[in-house]
Amino acid sequence: MSRRYARLTELVWTRIQEQLPRNGRRGGQWKNHRKIVEGIVWKVRTGAPWRDIPAVHGPWQTCYDRFVRWRRDGTWDRVLAHAQAQSDNRGDVPWEVCADSTAVRAHQHAAGARHQERQADAAQAHPESLGRSRGGLSTKIHLACDGRGRPLSIVLSPGQRHDSAFLGPVLQGIRVPRPRGRPRTRPDRVIADKGYSYARCQQLLRRRGIKHIIPQRRDQRLRRSQRPGRPLAFDTQTYARRNVIERCINKLKQWRSIATRYEKRAANCRAMVVLASIVLWLDS
Repeated sequence: MSRRYARLTELVWTRIQEQLPRNGRRGGQWKNHRKIVEGIVWKVRTGAPWRDIPAVHGPWQTCYDRFVRWRRDGTWDRVLAHAQAQSDNRGDVPWEVCADSTAVRAHQHAAGARHQERQADAAQAHPESLGRSRGGLSTKIHLACDGRGRPLSIVLSPGQRHDSAFLGPVLQGIRVPRPRGRPRTRPDRVIADKGYSYARCQQLLRRRGIKHIIPQRRDQRLRRSQRPGRPLAFDTQTYARRNVIERCINKLKQWRSIATRYEKRAANCRAMVVLASIVLWLDS
């Protein structure tokens, strides 16, 4: 992908084009699909305002309109699910899933969404997933990735919320379609850091029959050492493979609209993470 104009490779574009709508509002054909999609990719990649999209990609209003339209009708999520399904059909998805989150600073322009739109897009306790702390406004991106560091599930929350509270929604978001039968929703194993070392997370994983490797916090180890019996075993070699999600977060934050949140709508912010995830899946 060219950094200057965000041009997609032929292979990536062919796979994306298969899942895009073919008819317009009144039954007519969409025009310049590739040019508009590359304009959207350019905006997400550079973090520039929508109005600054180069004229080579068409009117910025068209880019924004199609981005929001395809977010609302689930087109971006379908493209991501299709990319995941194709990779899974080839046996290319290691189902050793890693979970983690990353905090994203929110620009002052990300605040001030209208109340009615907030209620329409509400998915969390806070409608637009904006939190306030001493550092200012922030949003947290909760992720689950496969063994190759490609996102499987994406959930947003206010920046001050704890990671362990969103392990359930993240695991519920894993849904990879298959040619026959139900989509796959359960990984073979989950690897996570100490932020998920809580009883509610362990009970959730046991209830779903998912093996997990989560290190104990220091206070848990101290309480455990005072009890008689064998100490808990911990597989350090397998836990070392958790670095794939750190690399996944690093790749996502190369997209400047993800490293800093500029969008007022949490749904638009999440759609940008989905778009970057599509490119990661198709370009790998």
